Amino acid sequence: MGMGASYQLFPVSQKEIGQITERIKDFDIKGVNVTIPYKETILSQLDGISDEAKAIGAVNTIALKKDKLYGYNTDYFGFGKMLSAHHIEINNKTAVILGTGGSAKAVKAYLLDNQIKKIYLITRNKNQKIASHPAVSLINYEDLKEITGDLLINTTPIGMYPHIRSTPVGVNIVSNYTTLVDLIYNPKETEFLKLGRSQGKVTLDGLYMLVAQAVKSQEIWQDREIPDFMIDKIYKNLN
Repeated sequence: MGMGASYQLFPVSQKEIGQITERIKDFDIKGVNVTIPYKETILSQLDGISDEAKAIGAVNTIALKKDKLYGYNTDYFGFGKMLSAHHIEINNKTAVILGTGGSAKAVKAYLLDNQIKKIYLITRNKNQKIASHPAVSLINYEDLKEITGDLLINTTPIGMYPHIRSTPVGVNIVSNYTTLVDLIYNPKETEFLKLGRSQGKVTLDGLYMLVAQAVKSQEIWQDREIPDFMIDKIYKNLN
């Protein structure tokens, strides 16, 4: 984009996280991305939180504006861009989300904001507390055998490098859906997606979402709109 800028890694220890926002201000860092395990911890240190980040309960992007720090969740936007780029309809559909972590929360928030009919959140612990919503049900993997739907979305790390032979569910579950989405991008095609492809399903890997959420972060930091063709260009370069 012809900008003179740098993007660097700043490792932060657990004992330092309480001072990190003051350091961002002291060094006048325009923006930062936040990764695990600090996406929820950082919330209480911010001056403002966007609507989508409030709904999700996690922040992955922070912008410094007039000596105040504002938190956003660009995973939310990245997921939406991935669906729209691949022409995946979600209006009045049924989605199953494997996992209940931070990524699952972003996916759930986006689907609820875009007229999904029903969401099943799959967990190994049905006693887990989640924010109540009439369209959302919490079930376990045993219950999943009785469910059919439109989208099956993996937000767990199962199948991620180096454990590339693993899959969160088998072909008997995969066959009950028309579209499979995996937020994992390494490997690009997980065993989960291979099962879907073997069944003739539409399959989406997580690389497009990764690029789209990164571009959204830049839009926030640079206060400028970046056209979608830039997402496509970066995505194709990475393929």
